[in-house]
Amino acid sequence: MQKAAFAGGCFWCMVKPFDEMDGIISIISGYTGGHTVNPSYEEVKSGETGHREAVQIEFDADVFPYEKLLSLYWPQIDPTDNGGQFHDRGPQYRTAIFYHNDEQKQLAEKTRQEIADSGRFKRPIVTEILPASDFYPAETYHQDFYKKQKKAYLEDRRKSGRDEFINKYWR
Repeated sequence: MQKAAFAGGCFWCMVKPFDEMDGIISIISGYTGGHTVNPSYEEVKSGETGHREAVQIEFDADVFPYEKLLSLYWPQIDPTDNGGQFHDRGPQYRTAIFYHNDEQKQLAEKTRQEIADSGRFKRPIVTEILPASDFYPAETYHQDFYKKQKKAYLEDRRKSGRDEFINKYWR
């Protein structure tokens, strides 16, 4: 089993693309990349902890290779937005790939360069590739939010502009 961590704006929207696939063992919404130990949602939301909302994925690389995770991650985000994602603004919503080993780092850098070279975006790719650090699970009500609060999830996603962006740039 291996771990991967991705920040893509609101973590509610980052669970569903990876969920319920063969080889994905677990997906946890949480906080990583900052300096505050065991932060709360309200602390992270303030933008003062240095953490980003992220998902940590445990996966079986023999069944679901890291490259496949990357191929699902990139089309969920606007990799050119350094101020957050869609209607979620602030450093806690900035995109990042948190690598757990050198192979993950190399693959993340390779795919970032491929996207930059593709001509898909006019602005530069700003998604950071950073070493994984302590990951703090978010509060229980954030876990599997898209399943537990389907109506609220769909409404938030609709308002965010995420799907329009994905359809315009990734499909």
